[in-house]
Amino acid sequence: METTGARRSLTWLLPTWGVTRLLLLLFVFKVYVFPGPDVTSDVSVIYQSWFDVLRTGTFPLDDVTWQYPPAAALAILSPGLLPFLDYASAFFVLAFLADLVVLSLLLYAGRRPGRRLRGAWVWVAGVPLLGPTVYARYDVMVTAVAVAALLAGARHPRLMGALAGFGAMLKVWPALLLLGVRGRRAWASAAATVVVLAALFALAMPGAFAFLTFQRDRGTEVESLGALVFHVARHYGWDGQVLLNYGSVEFLGPWVNVVSTAALTLTGMTFGWLLLWRLVATRFEAHTAADAAFVAVLMFTVTSRVISPQYMVWLVGVAAVCLCFRASRMGVPAGLVLAACFVTVLEFPLWFGDVVTSTPLGITLMVVRNGLLVLAAVVAARGLWRSTVPKPAPAEVPDQAARAKETSASA
Repeated sequence: METTGARRSLTWLLPTWGVTRLLLLLFVFKVYVFPGPDVTSDVSVIYQSWFDVLRTGTFPLDDVTWQYPPAAALAILSPGLLPFLDYASAFFVLAFLADLVVLSLLLYAGRRPGRRLRGAWVWVAGVPLLGPTVYARYDVMVTAVAVAALLAGARHPRLMGALAGFGAMLKVWPALLLLGVRGRRAWASAAATVVVLAALFALAMPGAFAFLTFQRDRGTEVESLGALVFHVARHYGWDGQVLLNYGSVEFLGPWVNVVSTAALTLTGMTFGWLLLWRLVATRFEAHTAADAAFVAVLMFTVTSRVISPQYMVWLVGVAAVCLCFRASRMGVPAGLVLAACFVTVLEFPLWFGDVVTSTPLGITLMVVRNGLLVLAAVVAARGLWRSTVPKPAPAEVPDQAARAKETSASA
């Protein structure tokens, strides 16, 4: 039976979701024009060009901007399910429906015993903070799969594994959802799903794994943590360039390869820390898998050479699942991510020109946004470690040990 507090929360939550999503739809359908560059052009130009190639039965073999696992083709082809709409309009409708699916899952989970609706509020608030970009990228669809996988959790490990495996074949990062899962069933199910999907795509469509060779000459994307080096260096004579490269705006020139290598090194160190945590952690509760997934996605996002605005959708979705659990320690990091979402919409699309040209405003926005993400990662990792790794027992002082033996002997 619903509590009074839950009913009161729903009274505000559902209208808030409806109003904010209506605004997003008005923006992507250009009833109202959102300030800054047109964020919908990726759908009407890039995605639609991929759609035209994919429906012929092959992957975009000569397009280096296609950098996704083979199941991403399903997301790009999905607007074909609505033939009565043009491609872009159908895509926006499907993105809206994916958003609705996430909300429904979080509402269902949040009303179960030991749960709360705060996770649904994170989703309701976080998505509009990112602006219309959310409905103009297929990441919201991937996030819906990831949220479903995490909420399946311990009750349905095989389903969780299958969804995580499917998500990984859509955009790789959902593989991180398995980090905090104990038991073999979820891992086995995920592996089987990946193998079956990989085999089907490899047999059915040429070029399923051509994307693996399409990122060899990437630079450092202007919104990434490492890019701050070049934003500042441009004011001191650095003579590199900012170019559209591999589908994103990147720094290219002297020392970029060093910064990119440093980012990859940090990613490797992140993996090492997560592996260490998995080896020493002993206290696993219902919320641990979601908390670990949030920490992993957050840390890998922060250390990546690319931090595109749509990546924030992943963090909002996983954070929302964490906060469905009353015992989760991810409240503060989730709040920091929401703050970072607001700064993200300021840097893209509102003042993206300032970011690209490294003006003081652009640099400030990137320092604040990336600083919030770094702080969130540190706080989240600390919380995960403290909640799951037992403290070492204090060593006995020799005098205390001797007295303890004497007491034992006299007894």
